Amino acid sequence: MTEPELNQLLSTITPPDEAARAAAHAHWASLAKPLGGLGALETLLEEAAALTGTAQLDLSRRAVLVLCADNGVVAQGVSQTDQSVTRAVAENLAARRTSVCQMAKTARCEVVPVDMGMAGDSVPGVVNCRIAAGTQDFTQGPAMTRAEAIDAIAAGIALVRAQKAQGVQLLATGEMGIGNTTTSSAVAAVLLGQPIETMTGRGAGLSDKGLARKMDAIRRGIAVNTPDAADPLDVLAKLGGFDLAGLCGVFLGGALEGIPVLMDGFISGVAALCAVRLCPAAAKAVFASHCSSEPAARLVLEALGKAPLLTAGLHLGEGTGAVASIPLWDMALAVYDHCYSFAEGGITPYTPQC
Repeated sequence: MTEPELNQLLSTITPPDEAARAAAHAHWASLAKPLGGLGALETLLEEAAALTGTAQLDLSRRAVLVLCADNGVVAQGVSQTDQSVTRAVAENLAARRTSVCQMAKTARCEVVPVDMGMAGDSVPGVVNCRIAAGTQDFTQGPAMTRAEAIDAIAAGIALVRAQKAQGVQLLATGEMGIGNTTTSSAVAAVLLGQPIETMTGRGAGLSDKGLARKMDAIRRGIAVNTPDAADPLDVLAKLGGFDLAGLCGVFLGGALEGIPVLMDGFISGVAALCAVRLCPAAAKAVFASHCSSEPAARLVLEALGKAPLLTAGLHLGEGTGAVASIPLWDMALAVYDHCYSFAEGGITPYTPQC
């Protein structure tokens, strides 16, 4: 896909369907309970109706896309493990042995591991969307070319279309890539105009010295590449990772195909931010799940105008936070579909008092 082709495609994303939102809101108001009593559980289904274009919601088929990629900046000592761990976790994702796999069983959610750009040979059981065998070290120059960033975004869009063709109606996002909190912090610092110190956390548990190396690498990467904050593709290509770019495409694909896409934590939140900066209309497909304990996670949520359903100190990755929120969707849908109405109960409907 070329950049003009991507821009043309994104221009077809339509605004939310306000009639469908209003119909969902009216349905909630007809049910025998306090108006708005389920809070965010009500508004998320209203937003899903606005995205899908119907107040008749069926989200029974769901999947979590776990995008895996290696990051060249790991060479700067920004993580406590080397990039071989990316592959090891991808193998265990394929074997359905990881944390998100166990949680997904409970949430009746398929797990789809995807190779967006890991080092080494492809992993059996992992969908091959490889752009390259890992990105370059962004302290030495751009992490990837602009064309590679577009290819990764296109791959993310294609993943959504493939899932929709299989009947999936709700997508969760996840990632696995050693060094990807570094790339995410770098991208977010530039896009939000925030100090590196504010946007950078310890990732999987860095020491003070490790955190200092991580911030120094980000500082040098920004200085070397001089990314243009007004051009999200430039920022993504110079400082991001193939997992970030692919996830950006997943959020864009959700907006194109009318599929709700659940953010996980900080990393997928930064990917969603890239998507919305590329196409503001794509925000309709972005649904928050939780607020990661990464320091900048709440800043990213605020920039997106999204409120998390869960605040549980999660920072595992793999899509665990997104999958953890799915049972709340199920409970909301259970009430939405099966609660008795004021009319059925012979109760005078509540009316707004303020």
